[in-house]
Amino acid sequence: MLTIQALSHTYANGTQALADVNLQIPKGMFGLLGPNGAGKSSLMRCIASLQTPSQGSIQFGDIDVLKAPERLRATLGYLPQDFGVYPRVSAYELLDHLAVLKGVVDRGVRKDTVETLLAQVNLWEVRNKAVAGYSGGMRQRFGVAQALIGQPQLIIVDEPTAGLDPEERNRFNNLLVAIGEQVVVILSTHIVEDVADLCPRMAILAGGRILQTGAPQDLTLGLAGRVWRRNIRSADLPRYQQDHQVISNRLRGGQTRIHVLADQSPGDGFEAVSADLEDLYFATLTQARKARAQAPAQA
Repeated sequence: MLTIQALSHTYANGTQALADVNLQIPKGMFGLLGPNGAGKSSLMRCIASLQTPSQGSIQFGDIDVLKAPERLRATLGYLPQDFGVYPRVSAYELLDHLAVLKGVVDRGVRKDTVETLLAQVNLWEVRNKAVAGYSGGMRQRFGVAQALIGQPQLIIVDEPTAGLDPEERNRFNNLLVAIGEQVVVILSTHIVEDVADLCPRMAILAGGRILQTGAPQDLTLGLAGRVWRRNIRSADLPRYQQDHQVISNRLRGGQTRIHVLADQSPGDGFEAVSADLEDLYFATLTQARKARAQAPAQA
């Protein structure tokens, strides 16, 4: 179990990235969902002991992460949003080198580790190709392989599927599910579908604060009977945004389709729809922005 209590972090320039974050994350896949700039990467870096938060605590099992970061690193696998590679080094050589850095010094054990991981992430056939020449999806799978060195009990993946084509994204997600049954895996992303597909528990983070946490299906129940849909002309969107709580809009077949949050039907032309995780996500962000906009007037 990973337990985060009252975690806050403010950078030297005065930017508050995290504000009173509290989470309990059990074994399995856990989705941390939020827009760009929400504080997800800051939270991941604090959990991974790459930066020290301004206040709060992080406990992983019997490890106090802030007091004993070296113990956490020994059982951590981390795939950051961006990671560099040596330009002319093959996947096999680079993974072997990273295994040495991770403490796998026995040559035979290291050979077995590297070969097993390359096969596990489906890169064995291209093991002698330079990682710098890999496609985006192949590089992300290599990133998972290096994160799995040493059989970590906590794995963090930060925005892993951003920029991947649908086929590579599906392959990558299947890999995460396979490794996420017996360990804690935190999936940090702004892609709602990834969390809906993979994670039995999740949290929504925005403005450095946790806005929702729980099981996706349980959280969406709170919107039952409150989400309404209508196709409108694009030119009419500002009027609908002024008159209704529009939580999302997108083009469909040349028309703009809006989803509105309301306790009763907003009027003619609207139809009730079953709320999904995307509706929950956008409704949560919309309500949070509205609350922030009203705060100065109430002060």
